[in-house]
Amino acid sequence: MKEEVEFFDVKTRTKFKSKDWRIETKEAKGRTRYFAVTKSPAGPHEAWRIVGKDFALKNM
Repeated sequence: MKEEVEFFDVKTRTKFKSKDWRIETKEAKGRTRYFAVTKSPAGPHEAWRIVGKDFALKNM
């Protein structure tokens, strides 16, 4: 079962928690970044949160 992760919605400037998220990876400048991504409860956009490599690999 996925753990609850806290996100910050930049558009509405509010924090919220979600258990319905997915892991995304992005490569930039030779470095891999890991993100937890979920749909915002305040609209059709998504909220992204940077997570550590260990957390991402454990939850992929």
